[in-house]
Amino acid sequence: MGDTLTLRITGMTCAGCAGRAERALASAPGVARASVNFASHAAQVEPAAADAPTLAAALTQAGYPAREAQAELDVSGLTCASCVSRSETALRAVPGVLDAAVNLATRRARVTYLDGATDPARLARALTDAGYAAAPIVGEAARDGDSADDEAAETRRAALIAGALTLPVFVMEMGGHVFPPLQDAIAATIGVQTAWMIQFALTTLVLLWPGRVFYAKGIPALLRGAPEMNSLVALGTLAAWGYSTVALLAPALLPEAARAVYFEAAAVIVTLILVGRWLEARARGRTGAAIERLMGLQPDEVLVERGKGTEQIPLSAVEVGDVIRTRPGDRIAVDGEVIEGTSFVDESMLTGEPMPVQKAPGDTVIGGAGNGSGALRVRAIQVGRDTVLSRIVAMVEEAQGAKLPIQALADRVVRVFVPVVIAVALVTVAAWLAFGPAPALTNALVAAVSVLIIACPCAMGLATPTSIMVGTGRAAELGVLFRRGAALQSLDDARVIAFDKTGTLTVGEPRMQRIALAKGAQRADVLRVAAAVEAESDHPLARAVAEAAQGMDLPRAEAAEAIAGHGMRAQVEGRQVLIGNAALMRTEGIGTDALDAEAQAMAEAGQTLIMVAIDGALVGVIGVADTIKPASAPTIAALHAAGLRTAMITGDTEAAAQNIAREIGIDQVIAGVLPDGKRDAIRALRDRHGPVAFVGDGINDAPALAEADIGIAMGGGTDIAIDAADVVLISGDPHGALTARHASARTMSNIRQNLFWAFAYNAALIPVAAGVLYPLTGLLLSPMLAAGAMALSSVFVVGNALRLRRLETGERP
Repeated sequence: MGDTLTLRITGMTCAGCAGRAERALASAPGVARASVNFASHAAQVEPAAADAPTLAAALTQAGYPAREAQAELDVSGLTCASCVSRSETALRAVPGVLDAAVNLATRRARVTYLDGATDPARLARALTDAGYAAAPIVGEAARDGDSADDEAAETRRAALIAGALTLPVFVMEMGGHVFPPLQDAIAATIGVQTAWMIQFALTTLVLLWPGRVFYAKGIPALLRGAPEMNSLVALGTLAAWGYSTVALLAPALLPEAARAVYFEAAAVIVTLILVGRWLEARARGRTGAAIERLMGLQPDEVLVERGKGTEQIPLSAVEVGDVIRTRPGDRIAVDGEVIEGTSFVDESMLTGEPMPVQKAPGDTVIGGAGNGSGALRVRAIQVGRDTVLSRIVAMVEEAQGAKLPIQALADRVVRVFVPVVIAVALVTVAAWLAFGPAPALTNALVAAVSVLIIACPCAMGLATPTSIMVGTGRAAELGVLFRRGAALQSLDDARVIAFDKTGTLTVGEPRMQRIALAKGAQRADVLRVAAAVEAESDHPLARAVAEAAQGMDLPRAEAAEAIAGHGMRAQVEGRQVLIGNAALMRTEGIGTDALDAEAQAMAEAGQTLIMVAIDGALVGVIGVADTIKPASAPTIAALHAAGLRTAMITGDTEAAAQNIAREIGIDQVIAGVLPDGKRDAIRALRDRHGPVAFVGDGINDAPALAEADIGIAMGGGTDIAIDAADVVLISGDPHGALTARHASARTMSNIRQNLFWAFAYNAALIPVAAGVLYPLTGLLLSPMLAAGAMALSSVFVVGNALRLRRLETGERP
């Protein structure tokens, strides 16, 4: 690539466009030369080190956005928040990179770069050169969960080896303090000098074998001027080992009072940290359990019809159009259409709906759902990455890899944390040597090593990503998909939850609500006659009447005639039937006075009126309206209990909207608005009350979903609405909005707990390790206790995050 940066440009339609794009690039700060080729839609920029975000912004402003690409890398060697910060810095230093996010919990890096400027292989090399071995993730490798198990097994093996080698060292050195006769026995048999030699040999083996990872990574990082967690451990243990080695092999170099060995401290520190990493790896492996369970819903092999028979083939070999036989009790393999058979299908793991759904020929089924007691033949419609289940997993993985705004504070602290800790350790040594009592050198060593070990920032790096992983994974199991990880934090900050009406709070289909009858008319007779006529129409209101008469023996309507904009007329059982609005009745000279009071009450309740006349006389008025979803009122009540304000934004009439709002308890109604009006309503709510979440399902909701601080789309809605949203409710139930808000609140609370623990732990214990309590107590914190406390802090953070696995739908935060 030399000193030239290559990037791809979109939106160019002529040579003039190329010229304008070229001038935009050439005027960008730091660019010495730029050329744009219209034929290849490529640009060459010198120097290659030109700032990629600046170039992208210049092209976007000129109207010719640069084409962006994303790469995901599998990264090893990440042990703390400092590693994350340094690996992100290394990636952002690659020419053409726009942004990089490294996740300590998943050991993954997601990089956004200018297409053509670099590629995943170069990005992986940059990370490897920085000391963190990396490889591009391709295809299904992104969902391979074996790496977590491998890491847990590797750290377990290292911890056990270190423990076996450390135990004799610990017993020989510390056992005498607990059981004095042991110390006398060692002195009388092998002698103190020989015991020290054995400790030296075993400790050296611990450091060079299971503990070599600390030095292989920590020392180079220190030499590069970018110390991290491994550097702290390396410095601390090498200081204890080096001091002890001098006391053993060259005691004359030390004052007589300071001739002591601390081999057991170095060995125990390495062992305890390895044990902590093992426990952390085991716990962290459980953070991805939600994705593993979701992926486990698909069968490995399926029974597909081939020719005149059937064939067992791998799931990956299924193609669109294949006919799959699903036996009772099997998992449905892919998204498809039932072409034969009936059965009840359990979709709870995908939609959160607890009740099985009956499926018959013509119905669609979702891959991963559990088949009931019936056998089904299913034609595959979506396979592989196009299935609902695969898209769900992809959304969850993207959200789990996200960085929240709250993490910025931790990142800023971590960038300077390790160098500050090393400086504190040096100041501690100087203070003890200058002011400490004898043996000052020994005490200085103990204090400095304790500072280095206890300050490792592992917990800081794990505080946010582990909670995000568990929280978003559990939310997905409950039918809530956070498409964008930042929505986790934004939803917790929301002060108003606004809803669309039709299809969100209501079913979205008109249903008969009430029928008022004239004197002498029979309900069943009026309904069956009206339904017979309406059966000849495909109007939504007509379908509502026909649906209300399901199960009745309907007569046949003859000579049916549609009256545009008003209704229908027909003959039923020899009677002349007229169905329509009040205007039709007036036009036909049919009086409505007898039912005016009932009709007015229905209209005030937001119902649409359908009047029925037989042989020139009004016999009934049918009120039709959209039906409120059963979960709507309880959801609104729970949101109020959580301290949130609710609103409804709809294009429906004021009367219909107000009626729905009264029934379910909505605080504020904004009715009769077009799509642009919904967007303006969101802005008005935000200006008055604060951050707004909007829940909608239709194409007309897309502007409002995009404008809201958090857009929440119903899973049963349009693709356009879902694409504009930050959160998707798979089940299409408004109760999912409550679950989403609860998942957000619980996850953010968990993150705050983790960050508080990580920061407070270091803030409180670093001074203790340095010896500030020594003048009062006469005690120094043992480096071994410091190592144990440091290891347990990471385990605590991951364990606290795992509590989110108990998150349940319908809870209030």
